[in-house]
Amino acid sequence: MPTRALPIDDAAALGQRLEAELGRTIVGQRAVLREILVSFFAGGHCLLRGVPGLAKTLIIKTLARTVDLSFNRIQFTPDLMPSDIVGAEVIEEDRTSGRREVRFMRGPVFAHILLADEINRTPPRTQAALLEAMQERQVTVGGVRYDLPAPQFVLATQNPIEQEGTYSLPEAQLDRFLLNVVIGYPTADEERQMLAQTTTAPQAAAQVVATGADIAAVHALVREIPAASNVVDYAARLVRATRPGAPEATPSVTSYVRWGAGPRAGQALLLCGKARALLDGRATVSLDDVRALALPVLRHRVLVNFQAEAEGLDADALVSRLLDEVPARP
Repeated sequence: MPTRALPIDDAAALGQRLEAELGRTIVGQRAVLREILVSFFAGGHCLLRGVPGLAKTLIIKTLARTVDLSFNRIQFTPDLMPSDIVGAEVIEEDRTSGRREVRFMRGPVFAHILLADEINRTPPRTQAALLEAMQERQVTVGGVRYDLPAPQFVLATQNPIEQEGTYSLPEAQLDRFLLNVVIGYPTADEERQMLAQTTTAPQAAAQVVATGADIAAVHALVREIPAASNVVDYAARLVRATRPGAPEATPSVTSYVRWGAGPRAGQALLLCGKARALLDGRATVSLDDVRALALPVLRHRVLVNFQAEAEGLDADALVSRLLDEVPARP
């Protein structure tokens, strides 16, 4: 998709329009909506984790309605096959000539926005069918590569409390998600508003406020936003501090972390920081942008050890400690 020049003020206004349309349907969850838009503007995939009933699927479907891009949904189930995602080759016979030919039938992954609903309900073999699509923006079937439409955005949902009939996502696949966004319960006022809003006449559907060309222009603009050397250095030190055994490792990491984040985490911190700055109408990324996105960037890339689990410490707690232990300036 061709890109065009887009001023920063126009990109920020586009973000405000998207937020406003999402806010017409989604009550509360402002921080969650902002993090999803950060991932969307940065051109990366996003994993949404939360208990049932918190509008995870509704958020994604509403976002898809606000952008003039193709959208598909896959409901992941234990019997789902890889071909149900990427597609399959079929043999067709011409009734007139009787000649047979092989034709590739495209699966639902061939869409600009893909909702992978309850992605942890399908076995690893089927989960892995998304790996090439998420990383290379293509799929390979029968030795032939097929490019996916651009831009491509995978939004996956996951229920963290159910264990029976679920399969943990492999670390390699988790690393392909730019952000891991956790959705919590609404506040009391938000829940009352939601109950009143959803038990009356249906609300008006979200309106299209952006085109594919707009999103492509935003993706290009995000990468043009400069990051000062001290911001790049801070992002690198944060990521390196998550690795036990590294010279930069903090005491908490040494005691409680089994495996730290890789270089993709540093890339995600800077890209998402730039997208956050763009949504705010700023031309440069700051240290505060990096700190604000450390949790969704690192929580799925830091593996805690048995001692941490025994003491009730999860990745979120350790990333919060990390922000206190790694100074913004060396």
